[in-house]
Amino acid sequence: MKSFNRLLRNEDGSTIILALMILVILTVIGIAGANSSRTEMKIAYNDQFHKMTFYATEAAAAYVRAKMDLYGVDNIAAGDPHYFPNNTSAPYVQYTSEAQAGEYTLNSYQSFNGSVEYTGFRNPPRGSGYEGGLFRAHIYGMTNIGNGPRNSTKQIQIGFYRIGF
Repeated sequence: MKSFNRLLRNEDGSTIILALMILVILTVIGIAGANSSRTEMKIAYNDQFHKMTFYATEAAAAYVRAKMDLYGVDNIAAGDPHYFPNNTSAPYVQYTSEAQAGEYTLNSYQSFNGSVEYTGFRNPPRGSGYEGGLFRAHIYGMTNIGNGPRNSTKQIQIGFYRIGF
């Protein structure tokens, strides 16, 4: 009986067991922190890719603004979209799809393409400074497709009008 009581009161090795328990707890906390960090890095990368793709899509809107042949007098037939970019020297080429028009490359990670379609006309908006009987507001719909890193794609549709006769 004395040897059994002596074994229960013996504290030799308890420091090692306590140290091992602390190490196991710290290891679990470290693994959880590493997994959390990895997940947050993926979120940050995806956000960066989304933004780069969105900016490529916005660049398409600036491209259309600079190319009057996409929304000028050559594009006033409803249901006849003009695809861009125009990779030829001609002012306007009738493509039947975005694939034929190709892509405009901004850099090694970003590119865009899209279409501009005439949807009709109406009187100019009030306050625009144009008289309703003399001028028309020609309405267009623009579809911009931006491409970014890791095959990310973003599509934005924008409506705008042009004042004309």
